Amino acid sequence: MQKFAAVLAALVLSVAPALAQNQVLTGQKAFTNYQKEHPGAIRHLTVADLPAPYATKGVDNGPNMVPRPANAWPQTLPGFKVDQYYTGLDQPRLIRTAPNGDLFVAISYQNKIMVFRGVGPDGKPKEVSTFADNLTLPFGIAFYPAGPNPQWVYVGNTDSVVRFPYRNGDLKARGPAQQIAQLPGWGKLRGGGHWTRDVAFSKDGKLMFVSVGSHSNDDDPDTHPEEFHRADVLEFTPEGRFLKVYAYGIRNCVGEAVNPITGELWCSTNERDMLGDDLVPDYITHVQEGGFYGWPWFYMGEHGGNWDPRQQGKHPELKDKVITPDVLLEPHFASLEMLFYNGSQFPSEYKGDIFAAEHGSWNRAKRAGYEVIIAPMKDGHATGEYEDFLTGFVTPEGDVWGRPVGVTVADDGSLFVTDDGSGSIWHVSYVGGHR
Repeated sequence: MQKFAAVLAALVLSVAPALAQNQVLTGQKAFTNYQKEHPGAIRHLTVADLPAPYATKGVDNGPNMVPRPANAWPQTLPGFKVDQYYTGLDQPRLIRTAPNGDLFVAISYQNKIMVFRGVGPDGKPKEVSTFADNLTLPFGIAFYPAGPNPQWVYVGNTDSVVRFPYRNGDLKARGPAQQIAQLPGWGKLRGGGHWTRDVAFSKDGKLMFVSVGSHSNDDDPDTHPEEFHRADVLEFTPEGRFLKVYAYGIRNCVGEAVNPITGELWCSTNERDMLGDDLVPDYITHVQEGGFYGWPWFYMGEHGGNWDPRQQGKHPELKDKVITPDVLLEPHFASLEMLFYNGSQFPSEYKGDIFAAEHGSWNRAKRAGYEVIIAPMKDGHATGEYEDFLTGFVTPEGDVWGRPVGVTVADDGSLFVTDDGSGSIWHVSYVGGHR
C-alpha cells in the first residue's frame, strides 16, 4: 500500500525540490549535466564563461535508451502536475495547436501528421486521427492565415514545403498536398545532414520563414556545394516564391517561433560538435534580418566571433559581424521546438516566457539536456537565464528513457510535450500552490 501511495503521489504531483527562488548559477557553475538538472535550477551562461577549444576531448556518448522504469515519471515545479496523454507512438516530433484546440503532431519517421483532439475524463485524447501521410520526413507545421479560421495547414518536409486545404475541425486533409517550395532535401547533392524543416509566418502574414540546418558539422560552404542554402533561415512568400536568405550561419535552427510582442523571428538552435564538453553552447535567439551567427567559420565570442580552429583564418571580414545569441544554453543540449507562452492557466509570471524542449546530448562525457526549460522574457526580450522546468527523463545510472522534442500550449493554457524516447505525449497542467 505504501508503494502504491508513493507511485500515486509521483503521478499526481510530479514535483521536485526547487532551488531557492532567484538563485542563479553563473560562471563555471552554470555548466551542467543530468545529475545537476532539476526543476527550479536557474543558470546564466555568457560568452566569458566559454573554455578554449579542445579543453576537453570531443566524445561520442549517445544515450543508452531504456524503457521507462516503473517508478520513473517527468518531474516539474511545485504546483504543476504531469499526466501521460498518449503513448505508443513511433517517435513523435514537433507538435502545434490548431486554432480550434486540436493538437497536430509530426510522426516524422512514418511520414505522417496525426491529430489529437480533446482531453477525456481519463486524461486521454477523445479522438485520434491521421491527418495526412505519404510525406517526406515532415517536421514543421503551421496554420495560415493567423486567426480563428485558417485556410491552410503548411508542412515542412525535409525537401519541400507543402500545404493542405484546411477548415477548423478537419481530422483528415480535405485535399492532396500542394507543393509550393523546394528545399535542400534528403536526396541528391544537397541532401543528408540535418533533416528537420520548421515553418513560421511573420506577424503580418506576408512572409514565410523556413529553417534549413547544415549538411555537416563544420564543412566550409566555400568548398562544399552541398551546403548551399543550408545553415540558413530562408524567406518565401506564403505562396512559396523564394525571396532571399533571411539569416545565415545558424547551424541548425530546429524550432522557429515569432515573438508576439516584438514580431521578431526566434530560433532554437543546435550548434556544432567535437570541440569539447563545454563548447559550443546551443542557443535560443531572435533572428536579425541579414544577421550572421558564425557557422562554420566562427562561434560566439566576447569581441565578435571566435574562430573555429578547424576554419582558422577564413573570412576575417565576417569576424566582427558574428551576433551573440540572446540565451546561451548548455553545449550539446540539442535544443528543438520552442514557443512563447501565451496561455492563462499558468501563473502570470510565465506570460510571454519561452518554453523549449532539449532533446539531450550525444557529444558530452556526462549527459545533459533531456528536459524542458524556461527562458524568462521581460517586455519581449530575453533576460539571458534559463530554468529547468520538466526533468527526470534520465535514470540515476545515466540511462535515458525519454527525450523531449516538441512543446505547445493547449487552448486551455496547459502545456503538451512530445517525447520520442518513450513515444509519448505528456500533459503539464497547473493545479495551484506556490513555487
